[in-house]
Amino acid sequence: MSRQNYIFTSESVSEGHPDKVCDRISDAILDAFLAEEPLARVACETFVTSGMVVIGGEVGLSDQDRLKRMMGSIGQIARDCIRDIGYEQEKFHWNTCHVLNFLHEQSAHIAQGVDRDGAGDQGIMFGYAVNETPELMPAPIQYAHAILRRLAEARKSGAEPTLRPDAKSQLSVRYENGKPVGVSSIVLSTQHASEDQTSDDIRAIVEPYIREVLPEGWITDETEWWVNPTGTFVIGGPDGDAGLTGRKIIVDTYGGAAPHGGGAFSGKDPTKVDRSAAYAARYLAKNVVAAGLADRCTLQLSYAIGVAKPLSIYIDTHGTGIVPEAEIERAVGQVMDLSPRGIRDHLDLCKPIYQRTAAYGHFGREPDADGGFSWERTDLVEALKKAI
Repeated sequence: MSRQNYIFTSESVSEGHPDKVCDRISDAILDAFLAEEPLARVACETFVTSGMVVIGGEVGLSDQDRLKRMMGSIGQIARDCIRDIGYEQEKFHWNTCHVLNFLHEQSAHIAQGVDRDGAGDQGIMFGYAVNETPELMPAPIQYAHAILRRLAEARKSGAEPTLRPDAKSQLSVRYENGKPVGVSSIVLSTQHASEDQTSDDIRAIVEPYIREVLPEGWITDETEWWVNPTGTFVIGGPDGDAGLTGRKIIVDTYGGAAPHGGGAFSGKDPTKVDRSAAYAARYLAKNVVAAGLADRCTLQLSYAIGVAKPLSIYIDTHGTGIVPEAEIERAVGQVMDLSPRGIRDHLDLCKPIYQRTAAYGHFGREPDADGGFSWERTDLVEALKKAI
């Protein structure tokens, strides 16, 4: 029997964290290529450090002239991302940093499998859902994201002019009878403007926003607060630490509450099952829980490069299912075509909808009218019930 009373911790990082700056640039480049051509191929990686942005990877368009034109826009795309995030520091400024572009054409050996509607690579992908929050996400990661998103809103609106882009949050959530009931500790580190600001000064700024975001009653007199525990945090972002695309995959998914497959998401077009099949797995797991078939669901998919059909579908409801897992596995294969093309078509993934996923989690978000976060819909509930 699984434990019912425990403490579980997850962390999040802000859009100004060096790794998230890289995710943002990589996904912005992906969006630019998809806006040019829905079947564009992109596998883009970004590295940032003090005063420097380095971009590399593979891209492909059907027209060479358009590809050359797109290559000329890469530097401006990166600068626009950095400016929107808010970096105007002496050693990392959107207008003065060096941007080096080493993107090149996609390998023909990779393209040959994808062009036959096969998977862009081999791999395993996981999806997860649990009914402990309205979004059917684990509470620790969902609220860790929400804190940083709220602080970013306050910073960008001008309400908190001394906050700066780089930040981290961490929540230790207390569970009783398997349900989240409170927070035992809160860790928040945020870059700020002045060395004269103390940890107490920063706590006075951020505490109201944290209390606003967390459920009522979760913060008690017993909750430990650790706000900028090392003291001054003025030097931040890529000037303080280097960043790289795809280095925050647990932050991107379920905060460690569920397995993660072998690959990151950002900078990859939807022919790459690292991304699209992970979205499909979340979509199916969420619909299983939304349909009341289980309180908690982990779903795994596996693929081989160049092969359209998934090699396996595995479901674990962790003892919470109302029907055998094998029946749910059969049902999910009936209600959705899980070939790479089937996933792209069902979730409408060949759109420029990815830049918005780069910070504050790929899951637990509201579906957008333009198709963004389509994998968060719960429109398979009736089909699953019928299939079961």
